[in-house]
Amino acid sequence: MTRKIGFIGLGVLGSAMVPNIIDSGFEVIGYDIRPKIMEELEILGMQIAKSPCDAAMLSDVLITCLPTVDVLLDVFGGDDGIDKANKIGQVIIETSTFPVEDKEQAKSLMDAVDKKMLDCPVSGNRILAVKKQLTAFGSGDEATYNDVQKIIQGFARRTFYVGPFGNGMKMKFCANILNLVHNSVAAEVMVLGMKSGLDPELIHDVISGSGSSSSMFETRGAMMANNNYEHEGMNFSVPIKDSRFISDHAHKMQVPTPIYHVALQSYYAAIAQGHFDEDAAAVCAAMERAANIERPKEEKKTNEF
Repeated sequence: MTRKIGFIGLGVLGSAMVPNIIDSGFEVIGYDIRPKIMEELEILGMQIAKSPCDAAMLSDVLITCLPTVDVLLDVFGGDDGIDKANKIGQVIIETSTFPVEDKEQAKSLMDAVDKKMLDCPVSGNRILAVKKQLTAFGSGDEATYNDVQKIIQGFARRTFYVGPFGNGMKMKFCANILNLVHNSVAAEVMVLGMKSGLDPELIHDVISGSGSSSSMFETRGAMMANNNYEHEGMNFSVPIKDSRFISDHAHKMQVPTPIYHVALQSYYAAIAQGHFDEDAAAVCAAMERAANIERPKEEKKTNEF
């Protein structure tokens, strides 16, 4: 019998993950505070839950993808939290990016009601989520992870078990540093090339697939070449939120991260210039302004993903 999957948190990533889980043959029951996104996903086959507790009651395995620590704790232990659902042994796959301590607090709520929680953050943006090209870092009880690995493979192309609970977040912090640095340096390359007289699409085509490339260059570099950041893979709110968690974790580990923090400055510049709600590839626009170059508006093209 196919297991029913509950999904709480249908934001930028969650709403892109659900269709892939449905396409993988699972029945999905979803919940979000925004009725509109639930209605949109209902058209694709998702059933609608009335609350986090209701989603947990209707499902065999539950996936959460949440925006803030406050929401995490409310979903896990609030008035209509999933701890109120009498489903002993239910597995919770928590895919958000939060400090390890906060995930451990959520786990304690699940332990108290005999549910099994995995820390399983994902690496990638909405563009990669739509293509089912996320990478998942599963941590917690290994037998529990093995039991739900096929479900994780329903939304992630690459899945790894990385050890005890919390190791998923530690791995995600490392991945996020690389994502942000690769995105910022991709923008530097595009701006240097353009000011040198190179065509931005040519830069992207030549470097993509080479030893100099990266996943960020190939996905976000395409947006930079098109001079269009309206197709949101992930706006600036997420990397800025995550930067605090990463900095705190590095501080606790007494590990210097100077390159990461230098790369982060281009994000602050982009936000200051009004790009907050655009895709984070708009660091390129901020760097163009710093380099005193401006592309004609007619060069702005539609992104295709």
